[in-house]
Amino acid sequence: MDFGAALIALRGGHRVARTGWNGKGMWLKLQVPDENSKMTLPYIYIEYPEGHPAYPSGSRVPWLASQTDLLAEDWEIVQ
Repeated sequence: MDFGAALIALRGGHRVARTGWNGKGMWLKLQVPDENSKMTLPYIYIEYPEGHPAYPSGSRVPWLASQTDLLAEDWEIVQ
């Protein structure tokens, strides 16, 4: 799917990733702030699960799309 469909999936509560990413086993999620959040607007973050080679303890960091990501058609929903 393209990034537009991936964004709709994120808004629906799904995790998404690109099959073309050279780092495997990571995905994007959408964080929607609530009354306890310091952030006031939704944002996308990338998550590395526990045991990932890059971050064995797991990690979550804000994510910005590259032009390649925006134009890619290899997005998929991650279960």
